Amino acid sequence: MTRIKKLLFVLFAIPYALFTLLNAAGVEATVSNTEVVQGNMVQLKITADGNKAAFPNIQEIGGVPVLGKHQGQNNSYTYINGKMKNTRTTTLVLTFAPQKDMTIPSYLVNVDGTEYKTKPIDIKIVKSTLPKAGGNAKFSLQLKSDKKSVIVGEPLLATVYFSLQQGVRLSENPQYNKPEFKGFFVKEVGEEKSYHAGDRQVTELRYMLIPQSEGNFTVGPATAKIGIADRNRRDMFGRFFGTTWVPIASNTIDIEVKAKPQESDLVGSFTMEQHIDSQSVKANKPVNLTVKITGEGSLEDFEFPNYEIDGVTIYSDDAKITSDLSNHTITSTYVKSFAFISDHDFVIPAKNISVYDTKSKTLKQLKIPSYKISIEGTKQEIPAVASTFEAKKGVVQTNLKVPQKSMLDNGEPEAPVEENATEWWMVILAFVSGMIVMALVRYLPSFKMKTHVGNYSEVEALKILYPHMSESAEIEEMVRKLYAKKNGDKSVVIDKKTLNEIVEKVQH
Repeated sequence: MTRIKKLLFVLFAIPYALFTLLNAAGVEATVSNTEVVQGNMVQLKITADGNKAAFPNIQEIGGVPVLGKHQGQNNSYTYINGKMKNTRTTTLVLTFAPQKDMTIPSYLVNVDGTEYKTKPIDIKIVKSTLPKAGGNAKFSLQLKSDKKSVIVGEPLLATVYFSLQQGVRLSENPQYNKPEFKGFFVKEVGEEKSYHAGDRQVTELRYMLIPQSEGNFTVGPATAKIGIADRNRRDMFGRFFGTTWVPIASNTIDIEVKAKPQESDLVGSFTMEQHIDSQSVKANKPVNLTVKITGEGSLEDFEFPNYEIDGVTIYSDDAKITSDLSNHTITSTYVKSFAFISDHDFVIPAKNISVYDTKSKTLKQLKIPSYKISIEGTKQEIPAVASTFEAKKGVVQTNLKVPQKSMLDNGEPEAPVEENATEWWMVILAFVSGMIVMALVRYLPSFKMKTHVGNYSEVEALKILYPHMSESAEIEEMVRKLYAKKNGDKSVVIDKKTLNEIVEKVQH
């Protein structure tokens, strides 16, 4: 009998010991579903039993980016043979949206100093047989692009379509996250567009993408959480309350970006026009040149080359860039203005902007001609003493005032002045009158002189203040405001009183 007991003990003790040893620490990987309809998300859950678990830093799963990550711990207590045992479980949950059949690789997890390896998991994508509009699905997200292959700098249009079946009521507005656009400059173009297509309501969001470098890139997916009323929860009146959030994802798009066949400043089909307001002005008065580029393509990251002219002050405003859609084609406009200020004749040099035309596959040039600017007046009106500072490239002293012409400038000897004795009493009388006026001002403090402040228009003020920009930060700030408002910036507000006071100071 004793042998039988010992045998039974061994038979039960060994499996229990093995079970305890194998489950004291370990890892396991599971997924929410191994068969997924395209557009739905998958959750990968990795659990680790042990006091301390270290998971790898997983940013993508089988080439698919991780869209959400959550990690938590759970402690459970059990009594074995009268002793309490604490079991700690750490869980890592990763959310992603697979677009095709894939295998989730195995991952190494360190638990209490020992490395464990998860098993690979196969995911099968079941493509929806519903029509593109969404069929009978309550809601869906789709991502499309007008091009799949472009060159560096050539824009493409990516559009996200959110489709909702009519009659479906959402308890909350969808929580939308735009697609991931790694490797592209991105700008949302146009306004959100909503319309009805069959029995569905469709919302479009459009993005202009400009590739920055060559290579193969994956755009997307767009993701959203849709709030649906929880029909398992009702209030005392039988109404549904509570929200169940359903995550959805769009497809991704592979974009091939090739190098430019020829190096150029722009890519697209553009034209350029320019306007100069005058080629003959008075000394230290501005000459304004405006350049406008329009056409198909993107101008968002274009920077017009600066002008540099010896002895000439050059001021330019920030370029105004607009992008829009015309018949599903990206069109752009670029406007930039320059002001040139000098006290002598100068030449605005010609400039060329190179454009690789994607339609004709040729390199074209947008040309700005040179302009010869003449300064009115003779050199005697601009004395040499006015140029006591060394002229630097692109910077010149604009705060030097031209002195009034002296009677001595004609080089003739000064005519002798005869003193007249009758003038002495006039001098004495003027002196006494001045003393009386000073006394009145001193003893009558309530009497104040009011200076007249002129009412200058913004155009007049801009012409007057331009040559004095370097004199103070106050003048420079006012000039910038005036120039911005002149170019259509409606957000700029000019204080008329301050403007008149600044002009008066400069004038006197």
